[in-house]
Amino acid sequence: MHYPKKTMGSDPHNFVVGLRCILCGREFSNGNLLTCTSCGEQGILDVEYDYARLAHSLTKSALDSRDRDIWRYRELLPISPGHSLPHLHIGWTPIYDLPRLAQAIGIAKLYLKDDGRNPTNSFKDRASAVGVMKALEFGFDTIACASTGNAASSLAGLSAAAGLKSYIFVPQRAPEPKVTQLLIFGATVLRVQGTYEQAFDLCKQACDKFGWYNRNSGTNPFLVEGKKTAGLEIAEQFGTNIPDWVVVSVGDGCTIGGIGKGLQEMKRLGFIERMPRLLGVQAEGAMPMLEAFKSAKDLIPSDTNTIADSIAVGTPRNWRRAIQQIKSSCGDMIAVSDEEILDAMRLTARLGGVFGEPAGIAGVAGLRKAIAQGIVKKSESAVVVITGNGLKDIASAKQAAGKAIDVEPDLASLSF
Repeated sequence: MHYPKKTMGSDPHNFVVGLRCILCGREFSNGNLLTCTSCGEQGILDVEYDYARLAHSLTKSALDSRDRDIWRYRELLPISPGHSLPHLHIGWTPIYDLPRLAQAIGIAKLYLKDDGRNPTNSFKDRASAVGVMKALEFGFDTIACASTGNAASSLAGLSAAAGLKSYIFVPQRAPEPKVTQLLIFGATVLRVQGTYEQAFDLCKQACDKFGWYNRNSGTNPFLVEGKKTAGLEIAEQFGTNIPDWVVVSVGDGCTIGGIGKGLQEMKRLGFIERMPRLLGVQAEGAMPMLEAFKSAKDLIPSDTNTIADSIAVGTPRNWRRAIQQIKSSCGDMIAVSDEEILDAMRLTARLGGVFGEPAGIAGVAGLRKAIAQGIVKKSESAVVVITGNGLKDIASAKQAAGKAIDVEPDLASLSF
């Protein structure tokens, strides 16, 4: 399929009306601002839109004639016109109805949305696409981020497509396939001999010192807008048949926070009649947000120890947004062990044909556990967002997969 070069159109301005701090409520004009000037890094900003005005152009009939990618929702994206969009096809990932997997985990109806189908095989392409557009809009030629892997490879790929230089800070434990992906895209990779949190802090310091655009979705308000496109798609793809639950793995909190916002916006615009409940899934070895959710107190940073590297975040920056979205949907949170994640990897691949990395498949493990605990009813329906392809982390996949059988090149050696 040929994907021609596109632009956002000729509108003189977009529909963004400003930025608002989710902590203190202070409002700011639209611009290159990462966090609230009063609250500091705790003051995560939210992009606000003129919904009354954009509702006249973002209609079901208008969407019928648009390309099936994230840019079809241009009215709900903080992108100014005039810049060419990345040529890579991002978004509108498939949703599968999987009755055998549903039966195995004990739910009436189960769907998977496979975001491993994005250009760099990860959900994070949605955010990076918006990130590179904002960097270009603000006049930067270099962009940087810290990541446990997927945001990094995503940014490297989208930067290459947009013609930006990229500097990527990864923790020491980042899986080799993800680091290799960074290098093949031409990124300058800085493997920090420490944790993700230390890589995050170093990246911010480097952006401030060298004048790079900071793509980190934990604090950059525009990146969440890219992530919310998965929620916009889920609403449009299901319409009146929206499932009871949307299940998302949780690390920094940006993904579930963004998906929740996207679903809310589609309800506000009349694309769906009700909000599904959000189920956030953390790894037992990295669950500070779950503890904050259950205690209703401020988050306490923790150490991390899990195979699910993409959600191994001990100091999530966007935890308030995530918890707000989960609670407003009357949703819940749960944590799963590494063993439960590995089992879910096998189960999902063998009964659904979808190969997800540990963090990408954690939602299936979490849904299975939530059903067993009665959080999710067996009579209900759910869609799980698979956030990354299994080839991203071969070492973990090998643990789940088992071993091949060595045989001689002789039919007599086969005995079944």
